[in-house]
Amino acid sequence: MLRTIVTSAYVIATATAAWSHGDVAPQPVNTDSLPDVGEDWLTENPYRDAGEEVWKAAIDIGDSGYNQNCARCHGLGGVSGGLAPDLRYLEAEEYGDEWYVERFRVGMTQNGITKMPAFGDLLGQKAAWAIRTYIETRPDDGALDDHNARLKEIRDQLAEWEGASPENGEVAAVQDELSEIATQIETGSGAPVADSIALRAAAMISGEAPRFAAAAETLTIGLSAAR
Repeated sequence: MLRTIVTSAYVIATATAAWSHGDVAPQPVNTDSLPDVGEDWLTENPYRDAGEEVWKAAIDIGDSGYNQNCARCHGLGGVSGGLAPDLRYLEAEEYGDEWYVERFRVGMTQNGITKMPAFGDLLGQKAAWAIRTYIETRPDDGALDDHNARLKEIRDQLAEWEGASPENGEVAAVQDELSEIATQIETGSGAPVADSIALRAAAMISGEAPRFAAAAETLTIGLSAAR
């Protein structure tokens, strides 16, 4: 209830904020790997509960789509600098979805000036919901604070393993620890799972061809951005 009240106040306060998107041409988003969602625009994110594989694909596509089309105003990684609303805090529920998709489709014009272009016809519904999935899984501010020290240690361990042959049990133990840390990282939107650096690093070192260097780099970049 409190989250709804806070979010409602936030949306009302920021819906008429002075945005300055300018004349940036929208960049196409390749959504071929995502399931079709029909022609009629939905009012609730169809990829939120579509299974882990679709959810992860939507995040990856939404990541690219957001940073090409939205980050200039709403901030890299969804972290707003104050020019436009910080979309990480738009609740991951139907109410938040309705506000988001309406703004995505028709944009925003203030005093005859386009503050945000209408992306609906340009990028399409699948791109809209992929970007929404990415946004709602952003970790909250400070969500990594309690884990920074340990993640740095893991980062250094992964870097040492690149080109080496660590025991499978050692790798599995680190993967399990990263996965456990990931469950403790909260989103700003209230979505149950954050697409965190811990979650991504765990995925990178799973399977028969673990990518230790890529996982270490992911942790390095994420920890630097969290400062």
